[in-house]
Amino acid sequence: MTYYSYQRGSFGGPLTPAVKSLLIACGIAFVLQQITGQKMLYIFGLVPLIFWRDFFLWQLVSYIFLHGDIFHLLFNLLALYMFGCELERVWGSRFFIKYFFVTGIGAGLTTVCLTPSMALPTIGASGAIFGILLAYALYYPNQIVYFNFLFPIRMKYLILIYGLLTFYFSLSGTGGNIAYLAHLGGMVFGLIYLRPGFLRSVYSHFSYKIKLWWFRRRFRIVDRTKTRGDNDRTYH
Repeated sequence: MTYYSYQRGSFGGPLTPAVKSLLIACGIAFVLQQITGQKMLYIFGLVPLIFWRDFFLWQLVSYIFLHGDIFHLLFNLLALYMFGCELERVWGSRFFIKYFFVTGIGAGLTTVCLTPSMALPTIGASGAIFGILLAYALYYPNQIVYFNFLFPIRMKYLILIYGLLTFYFSLSGTGGNIAYLAHLGGMVFGLIYLRPGFLRSVYSHFSYKIKLWWFRRRFRIVDRTKTRGDNDRTYH
């Protein structure tokens, strides 16, 4: 993608402290991966089977900093810089770091809970990055980005497309080696963290629908207007 500024938001800009620290941490971890090889992935990557069997709880954090190849690393770091710096300037470093790990760990929890027997490692900051993309869309919904370098699209529509595609690939299992469950988890945890009232409204909505369905199955609904009309015809 290529980006330009629209309305209040801006892309990138001066490197902020928290984003800089995360970029460096991911870079160091990638260098260590090249030195140690695949063994590091099964110790510090997120492997649901090992996580539950051996209680490797640190994997929920450490997997965020590992990446599969240089392109995976560069894409995540670019997105972190382009979108994360502006959010950190708005929120402050402390809240930004907290949000980054809430979405990253949330993405990890989604993976280990929904695929508990998987023996392959999940790695990368993509879950947290999708949480950052969601936050940016909430704060700057009308910001314009160029999708695939060609199509200008507002951020609110882009995140909607990403969300729907991620949900579809998560259900269908056709995403190849891409951890769509982690992406989806990062977005969901980010939405709940930033909009806690959203979860309550969803619960209230479905609770109301379930109660309405329950009453409809047990009671006959009478149209009072129609009944009153019948009575009028009877008495006249």
